[in-house]
Amino acid sequence: MVVVLAFGDSLCCSRVAAAMFALRTLLLLLLPLCPGPGPGRGSEAKVTRSCTETRQILGARGYSLSLLPPALISGEHLRICPQEYTCCSSEIEERLTWDTEATFRGLVEESGSFLVHMLATRHRKFDEVFREMLSSAEHSLALLFHRSYGRLYSQHTPLFSGLFSRLRDYYEKSGEGLDDALVDFWAQLLERMFPLLHPQYIFSPDYLFCLTRLASSADDSLKPFGDSPRRLRLQITRAMVAARAFIQGLETGRDVVSEALKVPMSAGCKRAVMRLTGCPLCRGVPLLLPCRGFCLNVAHGCLSSQGLDPDWGAYLDGLLFLAEKIQGPFSFEQAAQSIGVKISEGLMYLQENSVVVSTQVFQECGGPPKAPARSRRAPAPPEEVGRLWTAGVEEERPTMAAGNSLPRLVWELRERLGRVRGFWAGLPLSVCGDPRMAADITQEAAPCWTGTGRGRYLLPVVGGSLTEQLNNPEVDVEASNPDLQTRTRRLHLRAATIRMKAAALGRDLELEDWDEDASGSGEGQHYADDWMAGAAAVAPPARPPRPPRRDGAGGKGGGVIIRHNQGRSRTGGTSIGFHTQPILILLLSALALLGPR
Repeated sequence: MVVVLAFGDSLCCSRVAAAMFALRTLLLLLLPLCPGPGPGRGSEAKVTRSCTETRQILGARGYSLSLLPPALISGEHLRICPQEYTCCSSEIEERLTWDTEATFRGLVEESGSFLVHMLATRHRKFDEVFREMLSSAEHSLALLFHRSYGRLYSQHTPLFSGLFSRLRDYYEKSGEGLDDALVDFWAQLLERMFPLLHPQYIFSPDYLFCLTRLASSADDSLKPFGDSPRRLRLQITRAMVAARAFIQGLETGRDVVSEALKVPMSAGCKRAVMRLTGCPLCRGVPLLLPCRGFCLNVAHGCLSSQGLDPDWGAYLDGLLFLAEKIQGPFSFEQAAQSIGVKISEGLMYLQENSVVVSTQVFQECGGPPKAPARSRRAPAPPEEVGRLWTAGVEEERPTMAAGNSLPRLVWELRERLGRVRGFWAGLPLSVCGDPRMAADITQEAAPCWTGTGRGRYLLPVVGGSLTEQLNNPEVDVEASNPDLQTRTRRLHLRAATIRMKAAALGRDLELEDWDEDASGSGEGQHYADDWMAGAAAVAPPARPPRPPRRDGAGGKGGGVIIRHNQGRSRTGGTSIGFHTQPILILLLSALALLGPR
């Protein structure tokens, strides 16, 4: 009896369990058909059943509503966005691709506009200061010499104004002729001054040519102006070379950055940007912001190959290094103001050593014929002779306009360049900081557009280096390789950096021959930083300038000076480093940038 009851209870329990399982299965099948509360406002479930918001937004942008479907349609025709139900026709998707590309380009240029403006402003201000210093030096010389030499200076004013004109030509136009300008100036000054010391003689053009050739001889046996020409040449050359390379460096940086911000987007980058900001419109969720990680991957993939790193950091270091030289040992202001002083010192030396100089000239070039009594020049009045060879008191240097002094400009430049050192590495963050590109970092936990729908972005966010871009889940690997334009821009930036570093060592890579005072043995350490102290400054022996020759048609004391090439090689010695010709440096840099990566 007990066995029968137990068997009956077991059978009953089995039937109840089977009934419950069948009921549960039925409820699960019927549950989706039961009406329930609708989704909350702004959710994807609600919007995907309508294209109203997409039509409103695109209609406000000027899209034709006739091209916008009034309701969801099949997305099999889409080429970039998910091929699910969509609010975009093929024409709308194509136009959105163009618009999203333009928006991305605009954000990149907008993020870097301050950098272009900063470099352009620094270039303008430094250029104005250098020009003002050169004009101030010319004005100071005119005041000093007019007070000291009076009528004689007025008669030879074109000689001095011509020197400043050639200095401006070097700074503004071309990098040639600075050394020749100084050599020709001293040669012409000697031609004018030596006859004044000997009014009883007649000096023919050939005799004056012998005089200037003797003064420019390789053995440096005749130094009519003492050490003043070498010291002036040393100060002016390195100050002008440094200032010119600095201005060119700022100009190159401005142009390169401006071009680099005009991003040449690859096909893979365009598709990624469309998936980021255009596909939410096609999916019917225009108010759903893209996930921040999604945006960073797209921005890194599109921008990592367009940046200027690592050449950007070296370029900034070169600017700062040369800026310190310009306001310190290579001071442009002090070099410009020393022109009048050095010339005056040279004239005093010629006066004080006129007997020794004249004796040596007469021994080498022969005795000049004496002038007839009637044709001899009348001696200058005693009071004018007394002040002819007397160095006047150095004029007070004009004060630069407030805010434009060189130390202040260098301080401002250092402070501003410190802010932009990481610009290219931080550019993707700047782009994704715009609310049109991604959700704010404070909303990182909220659902966002993942590229396929509403949710959380779970793919890894890669860095900006080219190696890391190999694992970028949003942009193809090929889009991360620098294109030819980017490599060319980096090459220009690298060439500017090389020029500035060479100028900081006293070398001008654009000259066809090299200044031995600047280069020395090739180590670039022969310039004394205390050169402003005067004669006590340590400096290497000057290379004797090549002798000028006079056109046979020139008159006495006023002929045209022509430079001898003497068939000498102008490739600059045998030392390596910055003595290399610029074209060779550019070629090697180009091979390094354009070669296999």
